Amino acid sequence: MLPAALPTVTVAGETLRGDELRAAAEAVAGRIRGAGPVAIEATASLDTVVAIVGCLLAGVPAVPVPADSGPRERAHILRDSGAVALDDVDASTGATRDAPALIMYTSGTTGAPKGAMLSAAAVAAGLDGLIEAWAWAPDDVLVHGLPLYHVHGLILGVLGALRAGSRLVHTGRPTPEAYAAAGGSLYFGVPTVWGRVAADESCARALRGARLLVSGSAGLPAPVFTALEGLAGQGPVERYGMTETLITLAARADGPRRRGWVGEPIEGVQARVLDDAGSPVADAIGDLQVRGATLFDGYLGLGPALTADGWFATGDAAVVDADGQHRIVGRAKDDLIKSGGYRIGAGEIEAVLLEHPSVAEAAVVGVPDDDLGQRIVAFVVGTDVRAQVLIDHVAAELSAHKRPREVRVVEALPRNAMGKVQKARLTQG
Repeated sequence: MLPAALPTVTVAGETLRGDELRAAAEAVAGRIRGAGPVAIEATASLDTVVAIVGCLLAGVPAVPVPADSGPRERAHILRDSGAVALDDVDASTGATRDAPALIMYTSGTTGAPKGAMLSAAAVAAGLDGLIEAWAWAPDDVLVHGLPLYHVHGLILGVLGALRAGSRLVHTGRPTPEAYAAAGGSLYFGVPTVWGRVAADESCARALRGARLLVSGSAGLPAPVFTALEGLAGQGPVERYGMTETLITLAARADGPRRRGWVGEPIEGVQARVLDDAGSPVADAIGDLQVRGATLFDGYLGLGPALTADGWFATGDAAVVDADGQHRIVGRAKDDLIKSGGYRIGAGEIEAVLLEHPSVAEAAVVGVPDDDLGQRIVAFVVGTDVRAQVLIDHVAAELSAHKRPREVRVVEALPRNAMGKVQKARLTQG
């Protein structure tokens, strides 16, 4: 999956030449070869890059653990994956020949996060498709500051640069100032990052020399796209994917820039949009399904998750036009929140809230937010409820970005005849 010659990588101001990176990663690989899954605390550091590359070279499953994960989340990932920390690896534990390259955990939309098993072949196929779509070349310099435990920041933003042979500059944090100073030709960001860049005129203008800006993880607001068009000289292209599928749809570098449209299937991928009867539809909203070389091998311990004819139901609603371009119009279900570029499961937050003694019932939703895309809001029924106490409780148990930004106390949660909470009614009026 990785070329023989690796490019130079800079993370948070520290740099390794390609030969230094390979030597460091080979040392890791030599120590862990034959081991079972290895847990890597995925901080924004060269240590993370070296550890991930070392696992890939050794054929050992890497399990990126969010650097800001709370004790509950971390314990679940380690217990479910059976991974051990890099320093505690016993190489005699024995990785299987068909072991996944990566086990990446989902957002926990309806419960605890699930481990998606990603093969080296799937990762390579996804990256090759994007390299072709974006004309990604060795003379590019990729700049981003995204977390190294998600598909966007780790697989696209690190492994993509390594496979393309392009220099990588990870800014540590995705600030407008850091992006402006990096001098890249290719920039990755989420809508929250691009919104902050667009709000800083001098930083946005500093990106005029870039060849391509890419946005993902949530829809890009129209005012941000328009501002970047004027200041940076171009609006970002958008793309679509999930942990289970990697990136499947992408607007091309040589295609039109259509804000809100995530392009067409990359090479090796097919997509279809189905109505309620299961028939393909065009220019109408339907359920998006994908299949192809980038799909995962199933959830750890749970097996495959495909339709009978081999497609993955994304759970997202989409529209495809006559030219094969796709637009994501929303989640088929209402339990996935996209905030600050993170995909956050409402169910996981609700479970933690319900463990607090002051909470009897809880429902978590995402409401529109100019900066974050969606803001996490918790509606709770209880006694002696103190908002900041509950916010701190969630932040302590889960990742900090999963904390509610607002807690609203209500007398009762609206429910249908089956007892299911009707979340849409919570934000009406």
